Amino acid sequence: MSDRNDQPALEVRRCAFFFDVDGTLADIQPRPELVFIPSPTLAALEQLQGAGIPVAVISGRPLSQLDALFAPLQLPAAGVHGAERRAADGQRCDLALDTQVLAQIERELAQACAAYPGLYLENKGVAFALHFRLAPELETTARRLAEDFAQRHAEVLTLQPGKCVFELKPRGASKGEVIRAFMAEPPFSGRQPVFVGDDLTDEAGFAAVNALGGLSIKVGEGPSAAYRRLASVAAVGDWLDALLHSLGEPAMPITKSD
Repeated sequence: MSDRNDQPALEVRRCAFFFDVDGTLADIQPRPELVFIPSPTLAALEQLQGAGIPVAVISGRPLSQLDALFAPLQLPAAGVHGAERRAADGQRCDLALDTQVLAQIERELAQACAAYPGLYLENKGVAFALHFRLAPELETTARRLAEDFAQRHAEVLTLQPGKCVFELKPRGASKGEVIRAFMAEPPFSGRQPVFVGDDLTDEAGFAAVNALGGLSIKVGEGPSAAYRRLASVAAVGDWLDALLHSLGEPAMPITKSD
């Protein structure tokens, strides 16, 4: 890492924290339903929130899955890359989509994927994910299918590549835009945003946080617009512990990855 002298210091009590989930707060598993949030991480998020520091999760998962993963803690959250959003006051702000069109797309996708048993189709309600983690040899097939559906249904869906997955998300859904929406509302407004993510889907969030004068943190390897880097999910847990210990301590400098 190299220092960024043009970046402001990070004062934890004046920050608003945003976290991706899979690959950031939780290790990626062979199938999405096997993912879990470690208990110490849940406790750390609860402690941050209890200290009056706003915390939200920004994920490709639907809100229903996020609530199950974080239970009993319920946080402000954006699901399906921002297509679903629950503000800090509990109000829902979701993209309006044609359910009949989505149902037809699901039927077509299921039929197309049936020819490839190793390809796992996840229906997120307002988005679809083609997972090939259990069959990496199907990456080209998954990409071709996803690109075809994104082109055929361009008025509804857009393609979002990820780690061992190609997602078809609603057009207009963006982690960057949803972070901006949170930052325009209490208790996030007026604070310095911090966003931690690991994937291509998080780059829009990094760009938004950078533009807002905040701290963007990339988990793992690969090129990124993020200002800082953590090596792994375990390193994120250690960083959360350091944040808790830093409360009331001098501000920490923001650094940028090489």
